[in-house]
Amino acid sequence: MRHSARLRAMLAEQEPIASIGVFDCFSAKIAEHAGFRLVSISGNTLTASLVGLPDLGLITMTEVAHQAHNIADSVGIPVLADGDTGYGNALNAMRAVREFEAAGVAGMSIEDQVFPKRSSSIAAARVIPVTEMVTKIKAACEARRTEDFIIIGRTDAMSGEGIDGAIERALRYAEAGADIIFVNSLKTEADMRKLTNAVPRPVKINVSEGTPAAGFTRDQLFDFGFRIVSYSGFMQRAAGKAMLSALEIFRREGGTERSMKEILMSKADRYAVLGLARYGELEARLFGGGASGGKS
Repeated sequence: MRHSARLRAMLAEQEPIASIGVFDCFSAKIAEHAGFRLVSISGNTLTASLVGLPDLGLITMTEVAHQAHNIADSVGIPVLADGDTGYGNALNAMRAVREFEAAGVAGMSIEDQVFPKRSSSIAAARVIPVTEMVTKIKAACEARRTEDFIIIGRTDAMSGEGIDGAIERALRYAEAGADIIFVNSLKTEADMRKLTNAVPRPVKINVSEGTPAAGFTRDQLFDFGFRIVSYSGFMQRAAGKAMLSALEIFRREGGTERSMKEILMSKADRYAVLGLARYGELEARLFGGGASGGKS
């Protein structure tokens, strides 16, 4: 079953979904191994991982689509991709949909920021006119090859237009065909409930450090009416702190097995995540238990 069909089936279950933000194949496989049913490729963390830069619209559609293909191919759970603004106008968005759909992801988000976008965690967002974004969403829906492929309509209008303006945009984007709605930078529980009550589509929220949403638990956000709660930067921040801690210990103590044991993933756990046992079974079946490559 395609990832997009899996996600459609999950949405039909009417159950809330927690999504973990990932940035490479290993982080995606760890999230899958931990039991999560959905992962999202975060543009912010992907930019850091691919080119070591802040999220200022500096990576291209083809770079993201290539990494999205690798990630989607590495796991058996649905993957959502951050499609930024669609990388330009409605025509650019149509091509982006084709590329991401071909990459095997379940769906992609398109936001109404001006191009090139800026991460809202870095600078206040500037948005395009609502009519331009409606055209972009309609074009994106028209471009997809199958109806299963998910289009997420995202608005960053909260800072300039407030909750009422953001809801008006959300309703327009849903009417244009967006399957899921994402309003970024929500401030209060009242605004969150007002949004989910107003929008006749599954609504997604992103939780990141320092945002009001981070003050609520996953279950509280589900109770507010959100269907997908995404923790976009969680994995990379956890990995970054763990790597810094390991390097501090190495610099201080020289890196003995005893000093590192408590903070390092074991080889056995790493190979379990990577599915090494499955390849051993394949080798046994294909090569009769001999080494890879068969007999000479």
